[in-house]
Amino acid sequence: MDFELSDEQEAFREVVREFAEAEIAPHAEDWDRRHHFPVDAVLAMGELGLFGLPFPVDYGGSGADFTTFCVAVEELGRVDSSMAITLSAGVGLGANPIFTFGTEEQRRRWLPPLCAGEALAAFGLTEPDAGSDAGATRTRAALDASTGEWVIDGAKAFITNSGTPITSLITVTARTEGASDRERGISAIVVPAGTPGLVVEPPYRKMGWHASDTHGLVLDGCRVPADHLLGGRGQGLAQFLAILDGGRIAIAALAVGLAQACLDQSLAHARSRQSFGGPIGRHQAIAFKCADMAVALECARTLTYKAAWLRDQGRPVKQAAAMAKLYATEAAVAATREATQIFGGAGFIDESPVSRFYRDAKILEIGEGTSEVQRLVISRGLGLPVD
Repeated sequence: MDFELSDEQEAFREVVREFAEAEIAPHAEDWDRRHHFPVDAVLAMGELGLFGLPFPVDYGGSGADFTTFCVAVEELGRVDSSMAITLSAGVGLGANPIFTFGTEEQRRRWLPPLCAGEALAAFGLTEPDAGSDAGATRTRAALDASTGEWVIDGAKAFITNSGTPITSLITVTARTEGASDRERGISAIVVPAGTPGLVVEPPYRKMGWHASDTHGLVLDGCRVPADHLLGGRGQGLAQFLAILDGGRIAIAALAVGLAQACLDQSLAHARSRQSFGGPIGRHQAIAFKCADMAVALECARTLTYKAAWLRDQGRPVKQAAAMAKLYATEAAVAATREATQIFGGAGFIDESPVSRFYRDAKILEIGEGTSEVQRLVISRGLGLPVD
């Protein structure tokens, strides 16, 4: 058994860490306070090659494996979850569906600026009345034979990267057939940003991820050419579910980075904070919190990188991805809670990094499949006939 990353991957980790600590960490609190999406920082991430990591060189990527991409997400997650999710969603939900299900013409048209980090893409699946139950999609698309266009009507909710100044396209799911099977009738259609009838609603006021871009969308008679259909007609939901496994591993990597940041901050505070004549880290009440945090972090990291390795090997990954996502995200939420407790009153102040970590963590148990959905996937993988 070999748990070591390659020398190249470790060197890449250092490059991303240096970038994150120099270009993101000093500004993260300010971006969070102002709810500011930092376009320049995202473009700099693109210049570093982060958005093209798992894609072939032919489309402007670097041809790296998925494990290397997870390393990048983890390192960004150590300093700012908002920038980590911008990368994770931009690659996993934005560019990857086009690479995986697009035609060669679609790939060459849309992927190069996404791989370069010059543009962002989003995926519109969730709706106001269709979250975990994605098969309940109400958005509809009808093909107008007279113009050769899809006409899309509906609404989407909580869509990451959908309203930035550099958003270039949004892939939306819509019901395109009158089939009795509610899932088979859902297709995926690419809608370029700025298309008439695509309304990007004002950004949400969120608990956390304040520097991440998240909007609701309204599609009102939105028209796009027929060749913007992504993959097979009626296969949109199945395609998205296939994409989710990789996204869940990336979210787990983000959670690992966040948990690592909590441990780092907690250890530094436990050594420097004085109480009753010495550092608070000498008290078992504090030391044991740090020890438990370290154990959970190690387990989360192992689950996450095993899942990433399985994906790189072309092995079945659904069960491993669900386990990694479930454990790592719940460990991260627990780590932020304990770190805030270790910091005491200082942890309750917004300027404190652990306060931001605490607010940012909760969504990890919700996005790209809730913890309950992960337990459902795992249970079914165990052969249980759970509904």
